[in-house]
Amino acid sequence: MATAIPDTHAESGFQALAQSFAMIIVSEIGDKTFLIAAILAMRHPRMVVFAGAFGSLVVMSMLSAALGHLLPTLIPKKWTQALAAVLFLVFGLKMLQEAREMKAGNDKIREEMKEAEEEIEGDEAERQGAGNGRAVPLEDLEEGGRARHARTRSQSSPVRSSAAKTLLDKSRTYCSVLLGPHFTQAFVLTFLGEWGDRSQISTIALGAAHNVYLVTIGTVAGHACCTALAVIGGRYVSTKISVKHVTLSGSILFIIFGMIYLYEAFHAIDIEVPDISYYHH
Repeated sequence: MATAIPDTHAESGFQALAQSFAMIIVSEIGDKTFLIAAILAMRHPRMVVFAGAFGSLVVMSMLSAALGHLLPTLIPKKWTQALAAVLFLVFGLKMLQEAREMKAGNDKIREEMKEAEEEIEGDEAERQGAGNGRAVPLEDLEEGGRARHARTRSQSSPVRSSAAKTLLDKSRTYCSVLLGPHFTQAFVLTFLGEWGDRSQISTIALGAAHNVYLVTIGTVAGHACCTALAVIGGRYVSTKISVKHVTLSGSILFIIFGMIYLYEAFHAIDIEVPDISYYHH
């Protein structure tokens, strides 16, 4: 009598999709990039803001998943599973500590909202100053020109940083003309806010542990839901959700992921242990 063999590939595929989607949901709702999209959507056309923010997150997801996909080619799969386990456990415990230290209410998200608004206003002021051709460095405003004298002492590194900044400004101006200033602003602010974030590092870990295409699909779907929610009613949602509860839920989810990957890492090590009894015969 034939026994049914479970489809491990289907289970692994569903696991990759579910984990990547859930990870993005618990990481991004109420995050700074979520609030940036919500604020921009109240100032500019919603579809343009959604296209810019979501396009940035799609690029970030593809880059992060591809980077994670390269890791198993450099180190064995069992060690990438172990690293993913350690990463998720560390993030989960850190989020649990943050949730315990948070006060109940919306104080935390108000603080994040204020920081997001300041970042947007600073970006708009810098863009307007660059457009007028008379942008004044912040150091000169604060110190009354003393920074200008300090720059004469060492010419090499400021020249390089100024050249890099000029190149970035020109690239952004070109994109603004080609794609529109509001699209470019949403894209740039979202990309910079997401770079090095917890969700990006977690996407790299998931890309190392699972199929890179499924991880990309799961993270893109999660970002699509979060960005759409932020653009449609982000400010209203931010006043109703509790960051403490979202962070606590995320910590539990990350710890569960860490335990799963830890089990899979030990299981992979057990599989690679040779059968010693075979050599005694």
